[in-house]
Parts: sequence; C-alpha cells; structure tokens
Amino acid sequence: MTRGVGGRSPAHLQTYLEGVSYPTDKTGLRDAAERNDAPDEILDLIEELDDRQYGGPQDVMKAYGKVE
Repeated sequence: MTRGVGGRSPAHLQTYLEGVSYPTDKTGLRDAAERNDAPDEILDLIEELDDRQYGGPQDVMKAYGKVE
C-alpha cells in the first residue's frame, strides 16, 4: 500500500480518528472512525492494530507502523 494521501496512510487514518477521547482501546478507535464515516480500508486497518489501550495519537501511529 502507498503511504501518500488517502488509502491507508497515517494522515488518512488520523483524519477519521478526529474526536477520539484518549485513552481508548481499539473499539473506541473504531467507533470514532465509524462516526466520521471512515471507508472500509480504514476500518480494516484499525482491526489490524494491537488490542490494547492507546494513550494518544502517537500511540496509534506506533501501532500503525507495526502493521504497515
């Protein structure tokens, strides 16, 4: 996958996580993405993340780096 604009890029992921109340878990990330009308590729990406608590966007990006 490309890491540019759109698709499964880090910036694209963060766009759909707007409004997340940290700390949160993977379910909280998915709920926020769904509220923000995320496409299936972003929802699928969230499902690939580690099932743990995320303290902030930086934690999500670290987990993203492990799956992309």
